[in-house]
Amino acid sequence: QVQLVESGGGLVQTGGSLRLSCAASGSISTIYLMGWYRQVPGKQRELVATISSADTTNYADSVKGRFTISRDDAKNMVYLQMNSLKPEDTAIYYCYANIRVRIGGPTFNYWGQGTQVTVSS
Repeated sequence: QVQLVESGGGLVQTGGSLRLSCAASGSISTIYLMGWYRQVPGKQRELVATISSADTTNYADSVKGRFTISRDDAKNMVYLQMNSLKPEDTAIYYCYANIRVRIGGPTFNYWGQGTQVTVSS
């Protein structure tokens, strides 16, 4: 059983910063792609940023230059540093990971439960 648990969300003023963390635990052989998505009620979940096992990063245009994704494979964690936050960044942020749970087995996609980020104007 694999679990992803996010932390670090909260309420911040426009221009402020937050750092989200996500810890993967359980039966894990290898973690490949990791990332963050966000969702506003009534809208589709959208990609924020991803990071490969080779540390290749990809960002949504709306967050480029403001958000930074990183990972610590020794701790099975992924982070999202969010700076210069805007009200339109308000959403539930979900952690994602593509994980192989046993050597030679298939990979599966896992999601965290989400953490609320609210940016006040």
